[in-house]
Amino acid sequence: MDVRHTHGTDVFVVRACYHSDGIDLVAIGGAHSVQVLIATESTCKVIANFHIGCRITALAWSSRSTSPTTTDDWLIELTAAGIDFGLYLLTKRANGAEDVFPFGGGLSGHHGKVNDMTFCGGQSEDSCRYVATVSDDKMLMVWDLDPSLNLQIPISPDADSSTSSRPQPTAYVISFPHPLTTVCSHPSTSKEFLVADARGSIFLTDWRSDPDENQQLSWRNSSIVELVEPKALADAVSGTKVRSSGSAAWRSDSPDIIGAVYGSRFALWDLAKLQGGKPAVTGTSFPEGGNRFRWCPTYPDYFAISTNSPTRGATIHVYNTTYINAEPTSLQVAPKPLYIRDFDFLAEDGIPRIVAAVGRDVIVFYIGVES
Repeated sequence: MDVRHTHGTDVFVVRACYHSDGIDLVAIGGAHSVQVLIATESTCKVIANFHIGCRITALAWSSRSTSPTTTDDWLIELTAAGIDFGLYLLTKRANGAEDVFPFGGGLSGHHGKVNDMTFCGGQSEDSCRYVATVSDDKMLMVWDLDPSLNLQIPISPDADSSTSSRPQPTAYVISFPHPLTTVCSHPSTSKEFLVADARGSIFLTDWRSDPDENQQLSWRNSSIVELVEPKALADAVSGTKVRSSGSAAWRSDSPDIIGAVYGSRFALWDLAKLQGGKPAVTGTSFPEGGNRFRWCPTYPDYFAISTNSPTRGATIHVYNTTYINAEPTSLQVAPKPLYIRDFDFLAEDGIPRIVAAVGRDVIVFYIGVES
């Protein structure tokens, strides 16, 4: 059964919560606000609505988040990025109001569109302290949301007292040579981020390494492994126009497996069997160009790719790595000219479900049926 939720404005970003106490939570980013939904088998219920005032470009869930279905003392905590390059920490407790804490604005933050964000991986308390952001400005910034150094910042007369008393996050910056599209963390490590750029390169980056004296090459000092998608890189070097700028993801059950889509091709890498940074497997996704790559958190052999081209409607291809050369399962969510702006897998048990942003709607649907 498909479940549909209408947001009121176009939906640009969708992120499901993968943390065990919040697996039915979904955050959606619209033209001026972030809504948090509880996705049941038959409904989507709004439990929080954060007004930001500009279009949302990225979202990330904190490991502290808990759903009302698991505890009466629930907590919503996530970060959002706006088209104004601003960053926001969003929190709501069971008996409290929505709180929006802006940070990273002005000269101290990004000066290009923030394309992706993620909290630090690992199982320690630091997993909800550090959040990484990547941008068109070619910078990876890792923000300390609970800094020991309290920076004094100007306070607006009408600012909320709880917000204004919080110290401003500090940032560790790593510069890269090209615009960045994706940043991922992995639950097995708190040291590394997976960072993908728009030209076909993916970097496993140790953000806790000592900064290089030459800040222009700080990405070289921090990179443990550099992976390449040869065709995307060749197209970028030759000036060939590529419709989509690239999306990468880290398989949750194995830190060695990485997947990405660049243009019409997807690629899978196995870090245990590196071949000079080249992918172990490649294949064709959408001839008109793939847009988003996601691994399924509950059935790790599955991954899905969407396209943002309206030529075939709102369509997602689902692949099984066990039968990687087989034709993917094609799921059409809505007819053309609608298309998928963003999507994610839910982390609940049972048949995997996908939540997809199509126009002003969020649609939740199963990728198969019980056999």
